Amino acid sequence: MAPLRGAIAGCGFFGQFHIEGWRRIPEASLIAACDPDLARALAAAPAAYSDFEKMLDEVKPDFVDIATRPELHLPMVRAAAERRIPIVCQKPMAPSWADCIEMVRCVETAGVPFMIHENWRWQEWYRIVGGIVRSGVMGAPVTYTFRTRKRDGAGPEPYVLQPYFRVMPRLLLFETLVHHIDTARFLFGDLKTIYAQLRRVNPVIQGEDQAHLVVTHETGLSGLIDGNRFTDLAPDSPPLGDASFEFENGCLRVTATGDVIRGASELVWKNEIKIGYRGDSVRATSQHFVRTLLAGGQFESNGRDYLKTVAAVEAGYRSNAEGRPIAIPTDFGL
Repeated sequence: MAPLRGAIAGCGFFGQFHIEGWRRIPEASLIAACDPDLARALAAAPAAYSDFEKMLDEVKPDFVDIATRPELHLPMVRAAAERRIPIVCQKPMAPSWADCIEMVRCVETAGVPFMIHENWRWQEWYRIVGGIVRSGVMGAPVTYTFRTRKRDGAGPEPYVLQPYFRVMPRLLLFETLVHHIDTARFLFGDLKTIYAQLRRVNPVIQGEDQAHLVVTHETGLSGLIDGNRFTDLAPDSPPLGDASFEFENGCLRVTATGDVIRGASELVWKNEIKIGYRGDSVRATSQHFVRTLLAGGQFESNGRDYLKTVAAVEAGYRSNAEGRPIAIPTDFGL
């Protein structure tokens, strides 16, 4: 079977991880790219465009990968859905809850396959932990903690690789900890409540850069997500921090190096991945999209399901504003 013909929108900092990943996926190839910088687009694919809709009309790809900033996601998703082109769209899903709902509404109305590119749950160390959780060998989960650290948000010129972070009114929870919320859902099921304490430490940015989240799952399990982007646990930690998971029969840890440890020192899985983004998770996410598209199955992070992750983020900001736990809605009016 010939590879699926893909097009990508957005060839900037994070788009480069997408592009590199696509080059190692045999089931697909990028035949076109769209970016304001045509030279950058041409480096990504044989056909380069600065106009997204023109690219879709002329190339007629089998799918489109939207790797732009969140504010462009809704109009691009709408344009692709109108042309019945399957879509994988980078997180954050959109700047507002209303935009997220509209994205799902328009793809479902058009009957177009739609997946959010949520790569954290595809980091191999969390796939290993997920397999152990589902095996039942550790017994019932008791609690867990994600610690998220990266020292790129400190000083007078933070986020040098993504400087637009400095002016985002919602930052750490919206842009980073959404990953950990979604990974918690992948590992332990859907969430019921969230209690969030957020603050801004670096005065040169607009959004929050430190957060403590207590989340409770529908099963009653509770966990802690503790994050900031001005300290490090380890230089260039592949998991962007570390994590611990406690069960009836012991504990598992994901170390800052990406190893999976059981108990005090038993090595379950050693991280020897040297290619791709954070455990080669971007390639794994894109490959899941393509293989599921070819098989006609259901994406793990399809648009409707991913609204549950976005709803938790929205509830987190409301919790911080009101100083109390907030129930996460499950009825989205779709």
